[in-house]
This record gives sequence, C-alpha cells and structure tokens, in this order.
Amino acid sequence: MPSIRPAQHSAPPTTGPDAWAAEVRRLARDQDAVILAHNYQAPEIQDVADHVGDSLALSRLAAASEASTIVFAGVHFMAETAKLLAPDRRVLIPDARAGCSLADSITADQLRDWKAQHPGALVVAYVNTTAEVKAESDVCCTSANAVEIVANLPVGREVLFLPDMFLGAHVKRVTGRPGIHVWMGECHVHAGISGSDLRERVAAAPDAEVLIHPECGCATSALWMAGTGDLPAQRTHVLATSGMLEHARTTTARQVLVATEVGMLHQLRKANPRASFEPVNPRATCAYMKMTTREALLRCLTDGVDEVQVSPEIAARALRAVQAMVAVGTPSQVGE
Repeated sequence: MPSIRPAQHSAPPTTGPDAWAAEVRRLARDQDAVILAHNYQAPEIQDVADHVGDSLALSRLAAASEASTIVFAGVHFMAETAKLLAPDRRVLIPDARAGCSLADSITADQLRDWKAQHPGALVVAYVNTTAEVKAESDVCCTSANAVEIVANLPVGREVLFLPDMFLGAHVKRVTGRPGIHVWMGECHVHAGISGSDLRERVAAAPDAEVLIHPECGCATSALWMAGTGDLPAQRTHVLATSGMLEHARTTTARQVLVATEVGMLHQLRKANPRASFEPVNPRATCAYMKMTTREALLRCLTDGVDEVQVSPEIAARALRAVQAMVAVGTPSQVGE
C-alpha cells in the first residue's frame, strides 16, 4: 500500500452548511486545489466540489487541471489513480481509511499466483483495484468499456478478468469469448442489490424504467426478466454511472428504478427533475464513500491531509495498464 501522511491538527468549527461551503471554497482557492467528488459521495460533498463523476473521468480531469493540489473525495484506489495520472501534483484524500471492498478482494500476491496458474494469459483489471494490482496487469478497464477492452484482445489468448465477478459475468455473456477466467470478488454494496430486490420493486412499479450497474448482484436477474418478458427489454438498461447520467438527461419516463449505490440518485435527480428516480435497494450505501464528511473535507484543506503517494516503480507499471486501456479507444460512457 502507498504511504499516507496522517492528520496532525483538527479543523476549525463551522456554524452551518452555508458557512461550511464558503469556507471550503475559500480554502480551496488558498491551497490552489481542485475538489473532485465521486458520484457516490454525500449530496453536500458533491455540491461543493468543482467536478462530480466516476473515478476515471475524475482522474482525467485531475491530470488536465492546472491546480497544484487535487482533493479526491472518494475512496483510496481513486486517489491513487489520480496520482498515477498526475504524478507531479499533491493528491489528498479527506480520510485515508476510505477503502473499497472490491479493491480489497484481490492483492498483488494473489494476482501473481493466479497468473502463474495461467501462463500466457492476459490480465484485465477493473479500475477498482489498487496500484499494486494494476502494476501486475496488462490493461485496465471500466464498467463502460470492459466489453470493448476484452473484445479487442488477441484471439486465442486466455483472459484473467478481475476482480468483480458480476462485471466479469457480464463481459463473458456479451462477448461470448471462450477462455475468460473471472476472479470471485465483489463490491459488497452492489452485491447486496439482489434479484429479489429487483423483482419486488418492479412488481410495485411495473411501468418504471430500470437502470442497473453491471456490478450489481441483480444484473443477471434483470436480463433474465427482460428475456422472459417480466421486465420489458426496452426499459431495462445495464449502464455504468456515467451512462446512467446520460440516459437520465433524455428519458421521458416518469419513474426510474436505479440499481447502484444510492449516492448516484443526487446527480440523476439534478439531471432530470421531471422524473422520479428511486433506488432498487434504499440500503445500498457505501460506508467507505460516506467517510468523506463535511468535517473531513474541511480538515483535509486546512491541514493538507491525507496525502497519497505511490512508489515510482509501481506507478510506472500501473500507468502502463491504464494507458493500454486508453489506447483501445476513449469510450463515450466512461464508468467504474
């Protein structure tokens, strides 16, 4: 794991949300900082950020920004990816303890052992992985471009897809490619959005559209329901978070059921206030994402903590995997 400089001081108190937001913006200007917030952050964090989006899109914005400091309100692997793409900048995360159950489901040592069992296989790593795992991979992918990435790999080569088993199953199903081995990892939040949750919600709202993140445990159930007619195929969409946002802007549906972390609903509702966006599972909340509190963000800017570092050797190898993904083509809907 990269080293992280711990906090030394506590942030000064604030008197309310407006005062807090004004203080955050003032400190960001003083620190020459750009604030990036993931779609799954709490609404108040999203609203004070300079940019809101998925992890890779935000990392690209970080690399393109002229700010000397990048504050990444997200989880640890996201701040690492920003550091890979902007190695000359100071990258801060409001709470260094904000991990990711999916990224934690595979280590670099486990990947090296898996590779040894499949010599010659190509390793495709979801961006929801640590820098050390990316460094052991051939190419990264997002949930939006995973199918394209795998489809463009040389024919006849085995593929090790990691770490999300639901996204891996989606890739296998869509590409029909033989020789894909999928790591049995999962995001505990997305895995908890089950097929029974989806069936119950659809039964209660039979005319609603359904937007499903491919990491969800209900993704296979949704496609099966669409295939049997229990859920109209034209109203069932498996999309990355950015794809959901793009769809939200143009949908004419009055009710939309959303299967992903509930923080995403804030951006969807802002994009289209005419529609009612409702969670398939209202308990689908990532505690790690919510560790970026108002106090943590203020402390981050006040004290310059927690700073994320990646060793140059790991960074160089991990960056190659990210660049290999970009070389395949920039997707229209980058997601995580």
